[in-house]
Amino acid sequence: MVINVIDERIDELIKIINKANVDYYAYDNPTLSDQEYDRYMEELQRLEEKYPDKKRSDSPTSRVGTEVISSFKKVTHEKPMLSLGDIFNEDEVISFDGRIKKVVKNPKYVAELKIDGLSVSLLYEKGKLVRAATRGDGRVGEDITHNAKTIKDIPLTINKPIDIEVRGEIYMSKASFNKLNEEGNNFANPRNAAAGSVRQLDSSVAAKRNLSCFIYHLPNPEDYNIYTHADALKFMKELGFVVNPNNKRVDNINELMEYIDYWTKHRPSLPYEIDGIVIKVNDLNDQEKLGFTARTPKWAIAYKFPPEEVLTRVKKIVFTVGRTGQVTPSADLEPVRVMGSLIARATLHNEDYVKEKDIREGDIVSIKKAGDVIPEIVKVIFDRREGDLKPFKMIDICPMCRTVLSKKDGESAYYCHNEECPSRMQERLVHFTSRHAMNITGFGEAIIEDFYNRGYLKSVIDFYHLDKYKEELMELEGFGSKSINNLLEEIENSKNNSLERLLFGLSIRHVGEKTADILGASFKNIDSLMGASYEDVASIRDIGPTIAESVVNYFSNEENIKLIDALKNEGVNTVYLKKINNLETMFTNKIFVLTGSLERFTRDEAKEKIEALGGKVSSSVSKKTSVVIAGSEAGSKLAKAEELGLEIWNEDEFINNLSKY
Repeated sequence: MVINVIDERIDELIKIINKANVDYYAYDNPTLSDQEYDRYMEELQRLEEKYPDKKRSDSPTSRVGTEVISSFKKVTHEKPMLSLGDIFNEDEVISFDGRIKKVVKNPKYVAELKIDGLSVSLLYEKGKLVRAATRGDGRVGEDITHNAKTIKDIPLTINKPIDIEVRGEIYMSKASFNKLNEEGNNFANPRNAAAGSVRQLDSSVAAKRNLSCFIYHLPNPEDYNIYTHADALKFMKELGFVVNPNNKRVDNINELMEYIDYWTKHRPSLPYEIDGIVIKVNDLNDQEKLGFTARTPKWAIAYKFPPEEVLTRVKKIVFTVGRTGQVTPSADLEPVRVMGSLIARATLHNEDYVKEKDIREGDIVSIKKAGDVIPEIVKVIFDRREGDLKPFKMIDICPMCRTVLSKKDGESAYYCHNEECPSRMQERLVHFTSRHAMNITGFGEAIIEDFYNRGYLKSVIDFYHLDKYKEELMELEGFGSKSINNLLEEIENSKNNSLERLLFGLSIRHVGEKTADILGASFKNIDSLMGASYEDVASIRDIGPTIAESVVNYFSNEENIKLIDALKNEGVNTVYLKKINNLETMFTNKIFVLTGSLERFTRDEAKEKIEALGGKVSSSVSKKTSVVIAGSEAGSKLAKAEELGLEIWNEDEFINNLSKY
């Protein structure tokens, strides 16, 4: 039965990918986003690796692309125009470098901007252009010589009367693209516009489109006594080809990451679109040692910029109950990579949000990370809606405890008001242990759910009673003396946290991390806050009437007062411990950058200590940076700090300077 399911899924994936290849390569009309295509291809590769006997002879994993239509004359490439493997984050760049170093000692690289256009092969005989061809499926492309001759960047005659093939990328500049659409066209992006232009039977159409071309590859460098890729680029430029001026030879991984970081930030300033960075081993003998896989060269890789938005399908709309009782719809998605993370769920916020966007189960949607953190749906791709999908309907009963939900005046959210709702209680417990609250590490959602169901945890005070059940807990499956002792030690350490962490951990409605810090700094201890009036709280800067009312109501509740007293009895600190910001320290008004791994602190803990002493923490190194704190495996930020001559502390120096205050 399992095998039949696998067969069906492999057949389905091959059909999807083959159709996408025809649409993309043959008709220049992509019907899947790059991310969707990569996701289906990766799934097919995983299945074929797991079930090798199920791999079909016509699997697209064995090919670069697909066949082309016969509208143009077919051209067989003497050397295949292979595609590159893709990577998406710094860790994968480091892994690529590691694989290279297993074969090549001290490799040097050439980093190039990945132009978002379409590949082209140009053939010259005795210095004259005789043929231009698209990549097609990598083995067979189409003759587009008549259109290539209209592109001013492509020389009709080069500077030496030699026979040579070069390869590059035809693209359309942003200015040309904007002008084209202003004239009444409706191309989705410059890449599609360029692809459509070179496949016109009438070359006058292509001539009007003002296309451009960068050359980046010499297939037979040995014929010209060339032994590095950098020299090949220089040679092609000398012949009269347009080579991208932003290509750079880099000597190590730190320089490579600096190049990637720079163009990630500055790519909007370019007059053309790029979608990543191509990394190639520079030495051609090293390239030969590294060789090829069935589909890609091992000596080159394409780092793809994290997409701001990607497409995927809504599998199901589900409902979760938060710690305040708010019931929130969320979308279960077909997993998709967004900015380096694999995303399988996105928030839908509330009923109004879903209805306004008309999101339905089965829809293809565009998603992005809000603030680069929380995934959310941007829009529905309505022209890809299939069949009679049912409109969204909000539930009216809590999915956990079956309590009737209600809306509050002026709000769009629904709430479960059952204080004993299991979902609410577990969410509060998870939140209490979270990094920015009491920071009790080791308690994941699964452990808290297990302890809740077994009766060990019902309220946050129960964390401080778990030591009574130490022997019982060590008998549970998956636990032992070491893991339980670690949990109990973390709980004990949490008693020393500053007041603002406790306030945030108590799940007081409308009191987030920043508000908790403002309240702690203003009232200094929890007794003063508990005795404050509405006017006292509302008079604090950045505390509005809604927050003030919520805080006063929380501390007017008898059960909450009992909880605070119980926490005090267990030795939990209720005093604001942060340093006074006007204290003059060696950190005051200085800008710090953290890089590498610290052994004694997490990044958040180090940041908190710096800010408590009046310093500021930045994510990037610049001339304005005061100090760079470098842990182990520090990378490009440390290298840049050294280049700029900035002050650098190791972790021991950081700890020593902290101890002075």
